[in-house]
Amino acid sequence: MMANFGHSTRRYPRSRSRMGLRTGPDRATLGIVGVICAVAGFFVLGIILGPVAIVCGWLAMGRSWTGSRPVPALVAVVLGVIDTLLAIIWLAGLAAPGNGLL
Repeated sequence: MMANFGHSTRRYPRSRSRMGLRTGPDRATLGIVGVICAVAGFFVLGIILGPVAIVCGWLAMGRSWTGSRPVPALVAVVLGVIDTLLAIIWLAGLAAPGNGLL
């Protein structure tokens, strides 16, 4: 039989016809990127890196708040929220008449 030309689907179960296209980063990578952005946001550009961490964590959780949550994704969301709130409080403190929180 020369129909297969030496290629069988038994050896390669994840052929292109069975699996969808894999484009973009996977969920584990997004969770780790979110944690890195959240930790870096505590030191520099918290108003930007905090929301980036939240978005990366949410995408790593599969854009759903229900079901099992990977730990890096949940950590990224929580730290991103804390980071964003601290940055907003700091910016509000700069706009106050006393020009600072204390």
